[in-house]
Parts: sequence; structure tokens; C-alpha cells
Amino acid sequence: MELVTRNEYDPLLASTIMALATPELPQHFSRLVKHLTAFDNLIIIAYHGEQRPAVLYREYTDPVVYLPMDSQYLGGAYLLAPFYREHLRGGAEGIRRLMDVAPDHFRRTHYYKHYYQQTTLLDEIAVFARLTENVTLTACFGKDRSSGKPFNKREREAVEQYAATLSGLMKKHWQDYRPPDAMKAAPAPLEERLQEVLNQEHRIRLSPRQAEVALFILRGHSSLSISLHLGLSLQTVKVFRRQLYAKCSISSQAELFALLMPLFARLTAAE
Repeated sequence: MELVTRNEYDPLLASTIMALATPELPQHFSRLVKHLTAFDNLIIIAYHGEQRPAVLYREYTDPVVYLPMDSQYLGGAYLLAPFYREHLRGGAEGIRRLMDVAPDHFRRTHYYKHYYQQTTLLDEIAVFARLTENVTLTACFGKDRSSGKPFNKREREAVEQYAATLSGLMKKHWQDYRPPDAMKAAPAPLEERLQEVLNQEHRIRLSPRQAEVALFILRGHSSLSISLHLGLSLQTVKVFRRQLYAKCSISSQAELFALLMPLFARLTAAE
């Protein structure tokens, strides 16, 4: 199946350009992308450094898909989200597919099982647009139970073909965007916040490295993946993991999720 032709695309692009700097831009942007690829939902999110992100626009076929957004995702689950981690890596531009950037054990995580699955999302593609050193916009196009199938190769290629255009439209429209918390001081590193809250709530004192390993586990990294990210031997990571479990008086990844996930609202409140 051929990608969209220029004759089909240009009139929609023209109307989207005309809508720049108006409240109608997101709807025009949505129609433009729908001509490239079918999607069930769209959410545009602004990530501000390590502060709580802001939702700039959303639309959906099935309202279930965004029911957990405000309470759970913005309440702390975003700290484990692969697209948020892409933002923190810096310099993210163009297209990302969720499962291409997710850790190797992502589907085993509490985030996936207790947040992502309840949204009924089956697949997500995001257009990244970097506004400043600290602010990244993502337009996330999703497939959920409404269509019941992930994006196919043609749909992914169609969006990738126009990635620079889509990113450029987002940058131009939101070029004057300023985060609501722009004047706030940057929060302490997440590992430090986790150490502090865990000590306050459970009198558990983790070392910086143990807290770091805990967060990697929560995001869905295997011990091998953690060793590659931290530049440690696999055996050293396993030692830190055993120490972490011993300090927390747990014996499984599931117990670690159960212990730490309720604290994530506190981690964002600490910002």
C-alpha cells in the first residue's frame, strides 16, 4: 500500500499552517496526522525537566483510554514512562514507538500491568519536539480497543516520512509556551527523593546505588539491562539487588512494586 500522496497531503498541511497560533491548531494537526495514519486517540504533553508534565490537548474514541491520566499518570506513574525517560535523555526529536524505547522487561512492570493495560492501549507512536533545553513536547498517537490492533508498517512509515514537518508545526505553534512551574527550583534527583520518602514512610535507608537499581527495576529493566546502563558487571547488579530486597524485607519484584509504587505520589509532591 502506497504512502499518502502530496496532492492529498498538501491541502491539509496548508490549513494546519493557517491554524498556527490559534486555538484550532490541535484539531487541524490531528486531521493532518489522521490522513497519514489511522489512530484512536491523541494526547499532547509538555515535559518540563523533572517537574510534573502538563497535558496540552487530548482527544479519544473511547473515553476509558484517558481515565487514569490525571490521577495516576500525572500523579506519579509518568516517572516510569518510557516517553518521559526519552525526554530526560535530552535532544529527543522525531518519531518514537513506545515498545521500541521501552526497557526489556517493560511488560512485567507495575506501570504496564496496573496503568498501561487499564487504558486499553495496544500501541503508541509519539512525535517529539524539543522547545528548549528543558521542555519537550510529545504528540502521542495511540491504538486502543476501539480498533483492536497496533499500527502496521505502512502506518508507521507514513508518520516517519513527515516527522520533521509534524515536529516543526508543534515547535512553531507552542514556541511561546512557558511551563506553569518555570520559576520553581529543579527538584532533587529522583533517587534522592525516593531515598528520603522511603526513610520517612518505612524507616528503610537505601544507598544511592540501591535506590538507583530500584528505579531501574520499576521501569522494567532486567539485571542485564541495568548492568549495561550503569556500566557494572551483572554480578555486581545482582549483589545490589539482593541488598535492596534484604533492606526492604521483600523477596520478589512484585513485592518491590507493591512497596514503592504507593510512594510515587509523594515523589511528585516533593517537587
